[in-house]
Amino acid sequence: MNDKGKINMINGPVISGKNMSNFKMREMVMVGDNRLIGEVIILDGENGTIQVYEETEGLKIGEEIVSTGKPLSVKLGPGMLGNMFDGIQRPLLEIDKLNKNFIPEGIGLISIDEEKLWEVKLVVKIGDELKQGDIFGFVQETSLIKHKLLVPPGKAGIVKSVVENGSYNIEELLVSLEDTSNSSIYELKMYHEWPVRDPRPVKARKEIQKPLITGQRVLDMLFPLAKGGTCAIPGGFGTGKTMTQHQLAKWSDADIIVYIGCGERGNEMTEVLEDFPKLIDPKTNKPLMERTILIGNTSNMPVAAREASIYTGITMAEYFRDMGYDVAIMADSTSRWAEALREISGRLEEMPAEEGYPAYLSSRIAEFYERAGYVEAFNNEIGSVSIIGAVSPPGGDFSEPVTENTKRFINVFLALDKELAYERHYPSINWLNSFSGYINVLGNWYEENLADDAIALRNKILELLYEENKLQEIVMLVGEDVLPDDQRLVLEVSKLIKIGFLQQNAFNDLDTYVPLKKQYRMLKVIYFLYEKAKNLLILNIPISQIRNQRIFDEIIKMKYTVHNDDLSKIDEIHDLINDYYDELEKKYLK
Repeated sequence: MNDKGKINMINGPVISGKNMSNFKMREMVMVGDNRLIGEVIILDGENGTIQVYEETEGLKIGEEIVSTGKPLSVKLGPGMLGNMFDGIQRPLLEIDKLNKNFIPEGIGLISIDEEKLWEVKLVVKIGDELKQGDIFGFVQETSLIKHKLLVPPGKAGIVKSVVENGSYNIEELLVSLEDTSNSSIYELKMYHEWPVRDPRPVKARKEIQKPLITGQRVLDMLFPLAKGGTCAIPGGFGTGKTMTQHQLAKWSDADIIVYIGCGERGNEMTEVLEDFPKLIDPKTNKPLMERTILIGNTSNMPVAAREASIYTGITMAEYFRDMGYDVAIMADSTSRWAEALREISGRLEEMPAEEGYPAYLSSRIAEFYERAGYVEAFNNEIGSVSIIGAVSPPGGDFSEPVTENTKRFINVFLALDKELAYERHYPSINWLNSFSGYINVLGNWYEENLADDAIALRNKILELLYEENKLQEIVMLVGEDVLPDDQRLVLEVSKLIKIGFLQQNAFNDLDTYVPLKKQYRMLKVIYFLYEKAKNLLILNIPISQIRNQRIFDEIIKMKYTVHNDDLSKIDEIHDLINDYYDELEKKYLK
């Protein structure tokens, strides 16, 4: 804390200083009389460059730059769940009590509540040997999540003292460890700090095995996500990126949600911050915030903190992963994060690459998505971090650098389509431009837990949709009437798939979340109709007779008429199709 430099240049959030030879790269520093929080990003002899995470208005040349001796870190401990933070883990609700409407400069690096008392249950005794990642106690942080107190990475030793079970705040000593290699004592508290830019270590990275069930039909059946996987949701303005992420946050079967609002408009983040606390977790009927962390860094907040917010969120997620939880991160949006990189790069006068983005854009995107994974922690718990990043390409142009580079490093690509959005077809995921790279690795899970033919059925449905797309080009030129009946049947069944299956109403209590078994049965009955109808066409029965309005209406309406816990209505529709087409066949064979 004794090392001090002097400011000699100010350029927005970028500060240059002198007398900084004793500072370290990526070190957190306090800048100016107001002690603004910053991070060293360049060192060149006596000179250094700092990015400041707060507004720099009022800073003067010659003010001090004070070393802290540690990198930009977050506090990991009880008090994160149900909380709302800015991009460097400062609690927004606490700041609101101190200063309405704005975050004051120089408020310092306040974080999780240091005074709140937590009921601690310790599970170690004097003489026990603890290694990194071991669980030494528990705190019931919310009614949904039991917080496991972990020995920080890189720490180990013999337990020398343990407090009694009881109520403590996060700053109180719980366990002391003696490192036998050098006889040093390390104090275990309820929290520890971790540098946000360093991935937390794990015992082993494991092969992805399970899907992240979302209750959204187009995802679970056609483009499945995986626990520990990566996903990008690109789309232009108004295509429903934020709404899609809200649905995933609310309905996915992750244990914990980390929602990062990175550079979004203030009104959008206000909506998130107001709505999330009111949402009820459908699985437990308790507030969703009991298993959610919100990080908000709006477009009018300091640009450097926007760049850091992504790392703050992923570090928190890795911490809960190490306890054995499945964590899903919603990053909305990585384009705004990339724009923050571009702005800081420009102020540093770095050589620009494509569209002004820095040359290291692709490596930064890769580093972020690489921190997803399905892992075994040092305490043998199995956990995962799944990353779902929204991308906001200007004008919906998917060939721009952020979308193109993101596409290289993710395994699920959910391309949102503005034409579908304008038609009020939500989620507006274009089935022709989207893909999932997890089909092969999740195939066994679907066959064992859903049905033997689940993946085969999915492939047949997509074939129909691809064929329908080709036929639509002919229809636009010469009309549908000139097509043979088998091709007209493809158009009719594709319409059923699109309206009756792919379109999903987030505001309907029955349709907002659909169990996987119901999704499969819905798709199965649509394909059953297609196969029965195709067989009748071979007998030269006209499509006007095959296309029964009542049956088609029942299929389109079944997402509203079939209850999630009672699928007997689908059996009735199946029997209706079977009986009608059998009668039709007998009639024409007479």
